[in-house]
Amino acid sequence: AAAVAAAGVTACGTIALSMRLEEDVKLDYKDVLLRPKRSTLKSRSEVDLNRTFKFRHSKREWTGVPMVVANMDTVGTFEMANEMARHGCIVAIHKHYTVDEWKAFAAENPKTAPYVCASAGTSKTDMAKLDAILDACPSVTTICLDVANGYSEFFIGAVKRVRERWPNHTIMAGNVVTNEMTEELIMHGADIVKVGIGPGSVCTTRKQTGVGYPQLSAVIECADAAHGLGGFVCADGGITCPGDAAKAFGGGADFIMMGGMFAGTEEAAGATVVRDGKKYKQFYGMSSNTAMKKHAGGVAEYRSSEGKTVEVPHKGPVAGIVLDLLGGLRSACTYIGAATIKEMPRRTTFIRVSQQLNQIFGSHDLGKGG
Repeated sequence: AAAVAAAGVTACGTIALSMRLEEDVKLDYKDVLLRPKRSTLKSRSEVDLNRTFKFRHSKREWTGVPMVVANMDTVGTFEMANEMARHGCIVAIHKHYTVDEWKAFAAENPKTAPYVCASAGTSKTDMAKLDAILDACPSVTTICLDVANGYSEFFIGAVKRVRERWPNHTIMAGNVVTNEMTEELIMHGADIVKVGIGPGSVCTTRKQTGVGYPQLSAVIECADAAHGLGGFVCADGGITCPGDAAKAFGGGADFIMMGGMFAGTEEAAGATVVRDGKKYKQFYGMSSNTAMKKHAGGVAEYRSSEGKTVEVPHKGPVAGIVLDLLGGLRSACTYIGAATIKEMPRRTTFIRVSQQLNQIFGSHDLGKGG
């Protein structure tokens, strides 16, 4: 009997499981609303959405609106960067531009440089290209080290190497969803940790692998860990509307990263198609068949696609999307009594709900209002 028990087999022949089950509730943006609170603000115009950061490792300061366009090749474009910089927002430029294209962009758009990140993965080719871009464009001082799975020892080593190579550059690294890995990345050189596995609109990681974490809880837990070490977090994915952005900031996110919100705009890339007189633009995940066929010749046999390709209705200039996001954030701040984005976590109380919206007339939306 002792031998059977040691082997992990019970007397009735079933195998004793060693897995763990966390039973506390984890939340997504759809599971909560923000509780309104007494406010001294007279108008949305009194809310300041700019924030100044001083980063732990680079020692640099940055001031702007902490919204980031994702480093996907349909939205993380130079055209997007020029427009977003006018609003004080950041674009993580996708990693598929050439070094010469970077040099031309940096030379022609010096005012945009503080609002872009140079993106890279962890391959030798990516690292060499990142070095070449940063050498050629000294005005670009922010790096986005981006992998789908930030839990590998190899990725931690890559963050450490980039920090040693570029000690005065601000590094955003991810993605992870738990406090211990947030701490690990900050301790090895990240200034900002990117948080999110699977919440994106064209990400199928959760479907393909069963791996993920509800995004709001991930943001809350990772932000708590990061702030204890003087680091910051960027909530990456799952934001479908201005209200979700407000919830992310209320949950402790310092930056928010979005892809789908900016898809379909004039500044976005992606093939344009016309159907029944209506224009659409292609939008796809960077682990999709489309992206891997475009950049890697196809999906390798040892892996599967973890993204999808969709067609998004043409939205016109991205300025309209940005102004709607900023307006929603200002309004959220007035409801909870926060004069700045930095104040939002201190003024936030989340209420768990089973319904967000009354959709009885949702298919006949003729305007906005309460």
